[in-house]
Amino acid sequence: MENIRTRLKFGNKPQDVKLRKRKSQLYSKEDESPNHGELRSRVVGFAVVFRLINCFLVQTSFVPDEYWQSLEVSHRMVFNYGYVTWEWKEGIRGFTYPLLFAFIYKILYFIDYDSVHLLIWLPRIIQALFAAFADVRFFFLIRTLESRDVAKWTFFCHMCSWFSWYCCTRTLTNSMETTITCLALSYFPLPGSKTHNSKMYLTLVALAVVVRPTALIVWFPLVMYHFWLEDNKLRLITQSLIPIGALAVVISTVIDCIFYEKFLSGSQWTVVQFNFLKFNVLHSVADFYGSHPWHWYITQGFAVVIGPHLPLFLHGCSIAFKKYKVLLAAVVWTITVYSLLPHKEFRFIYPVLPFCMIFCGISLVNLKAWRRTAAVALLVSNLAAALYTGLIHQRGPLDVMSHLQTRCNVSGPSSPPLPDVLFLMPCHSTPYYSHVHCPMKMRFLECPPDLGEKGYVDEADRFYRDPLRWLRTSFPYKSSIPTMLVLFDVLEKEISFFLKGNKFVRTAEIFHTHFPEGRVGGSIFIYERH
Repeated sequence: MENIRTRLKFGNKPQDVKLRKRKSQLYSKEDESPNHGELRSRVVGFAVVFRLINCFLVQTSFVPDEYWQSLEVSHRMVFNYGYVTWEWKEGIRGFTYPLLFAFIYKILYFIDYDSVHLLIWLPRIIQALFAAFADVRFFFLIRTLESRDVAKWTFFCHMCSWFSWYCCTRTLTNSMETTITCLALSYFPLPGSKTHNSKMYLTLVALAVVVRPTALIVWFPLVMYHFWLEDNKLRLITQSLIPIGALAVVISTVIDCIFYEKFLSGSQWTVVQFNFLKFNVLHSVADFYGSHPWHWYITQGFAVVIGPHLPLFLHGCSIAFKKYKVLLAAVVWTITVYSLLPHKEFRFIYPVLPFCMIFCGISLVNLKAWRRTAAVALLVSNLAAALYTGLIHQRGPLDVMSHLQTRCNVSGPSSPPLPDVLFLMPCHSTPYYSHVHCPMKMRFLECPPDLGEKGYVDEADRFYRDPLRWLRTSFPYKSSIPTMLVLFDVLEKEISFFLKGNKFVRTAEIFHTHFPEGRVGGSIFIYERH
């Protein structure tokens, strides 16, 4: 009885009650996780430093669009000289993306800091910072959806992807489309997401479509999934989808009409999204630049883009199929739609790569005993591909333009005149005025597509059919012959008679690739007339 009284005794000083420490995943995650602000600072710092290093270690060319659909347009907008391709004359490209770099160029021009190095690298740095911001959002999205371990390994997979390294800091609309897609995904109503915001993600999707209309392909199944989940479908349509979509189209159309000089002229307004669809899908103009079999993305394209991550992706799909079936559906849908179009490129399916990384991260976590071995193998294989493609493969065009740019720096009464340059290469093989930033005379072999002209053959094809004949007819007088020729090594033998007859001397040989193919050689030769 005494023991019972002691237990029931109420005193002024309360007894400390010790609760049993629970070992559930929820409690352990909260106890073990570091300060959220400190974690965010560390992730932001790492992502920014990583992408800036990424930016400066990518010194090769990928596709012409990274210059001709962005920097060249921006340079002409600000400095009033340069070249715009046929797409800008037909109104199938939007000015919204080049306007970003034109704004940077204008600031540099006003403060008299428009050096060629800043014109080349500052847009790339801006692109790298956008990519870093998307990386951070992607990490914290996965952290809200999965355990800390899954978030860590998914982020690892995402950051060590060789194709992301190769593309994300380039001034390509595909790079910006992927960055915006990654940001929009962080606000999308994925199962378990705590950062869902319909208006925010739809605004970002609209921006992605303005930058590159094909973003609609990636987001169509995701938006349909959201619509199916939404209880109040009418409110979603009337308060989000229609207002955001209409505002995006109006703003982009106004921007395009201003720079196409149709805003106050009274002529028909330019709706780029419609023109893009009309030319590339309805009229199949893109087929002019090459076509592939329907299965190309399945047998080659996707495997190259995802790279060494492919086994992890397939394993992760078998584990997390039910939870993330909407993302997997978006990947399959995107590859299927692009497979139906004859013209195919690796970069077209780049926006679905972040979706795939979620499955890769889940796979790594579930490997357990083999996790670190798989991670090391993944890192080493991706690092080798990233460094080779970023520093060695196809670096010739940028080195050529650096070589030409040195001629712009020579000034004085006794200095030689600026060269008259002719690029005897497949069209758009090199950047142009954005990479020399001086008004030297330059010309290249043009290749606009057939827009209805009967028996049309573009200038580049006419040249390669009979190079000597083209040179004789294009330059009938010695005084009209350019002072400098830039060509791939595979062409040298065919035009050697013209080179010797007009006293051209090879002054530079620049490495391009270890894998020459067709009209593209392993080296680029620069010939000067003496």
